[in-house]
Amino acid sequence: MKPTLKILESKPTIEGAGVRLKRAFGYNEAPLLDPFLLLDDFGSDKPRDYILGFPWHPHRGIETVTYVLTGVIKHEDSLGNKGVIESGDVQWMTAGSGIIHQEMPQQYEGRMWGFQLWVNLPASCKMMNPRYQEIKKEQIPEISFGKGITLKVICGEVKGAKGPVQDIIVDPTYLDVSLVPHAEFNFSVRKGHQVFAYIIEGNGYFYPQTKKAIGVERVVIFSDVEKIKISTYEHNLRFLLISGKPIKEPVAWYGPIVMNTQEELDVAFEEYRTGTFIKYRGEKK
Repeated sequence: MKPTLKILESKPTIEGAGVRLKRAFGYNEAPLLDPFLLLDDFGSDKPRDYILGFPWHPHRGIETVTYVLTGVIKHEDSLGNKGVIESGDVQWMTAGSGIIHQEMPQQYEGRMWGFQLWVNLPASCKMMNPRYQEIKKEQIPEISFGKGITLKVICGEVKGAKGPVQDIIVDPTYLDVSLVPHAEFNFSVRKGHQVFAYIIEGNGYFYPQTKKAIGVERVVIFSDVEKIKISTYEHNLRFLLISGKPIKEPVAWYGPIVMNTQEELDVAFEEYRTGTFIKYRGEKK
């Protein structure tokens, strides 16, 4: 297969209780990005754009990844987890059979900015016990990847540096990559894995086929590639580079719940209405 690129532009939307954000991709684009379902970019220096947050809501059948570049978010869930993630921290939550949680951004001096990625679960894991990983910025290795290139390894392994997020079902790699001007990033893709980049600062050239620099709030989807080549000319470039093993299963998705069939969706929402949604509340202490 000939390597190809597809470029998507993020779109403004409102989620939660009224959070203004940019949706890099979602329901309509998800078939192109298996096993990834959704990527939201929330960033504003105006508290009214984010302060209402994401009050209590359910998830089933997916994993959610929240990466905070700058800001503070309080969280709480039905497993009994409570905490705060701050600038540079990551929260990786496996909803599995069902979890109810809330994520509430706190007023922040300067720009509140972060990302949430939804990752699908295969049918065999849809009803696994939910779990939660909170990663502090100090735990995330930052390495040099050649002249003018630095990587933060959130998940996966690069040059012997292992990301602190472990044991994720679709075996993902999640990198925060920065290039100075006149740098070239060459990266090998794991065979069979879907990979995309989301540009968060500056602009750059994405091969094999872009002739113009691609700038912020764009998703670059790589298809049928074994190696990625990205370069800069006059500007810096920073992007998220994310890959994972496709699931290749039917997707039945409504709101915060993603299953394989409509019947499974109906069961999930009926259980939520009747109070039987939560199957696991964590180990008894």
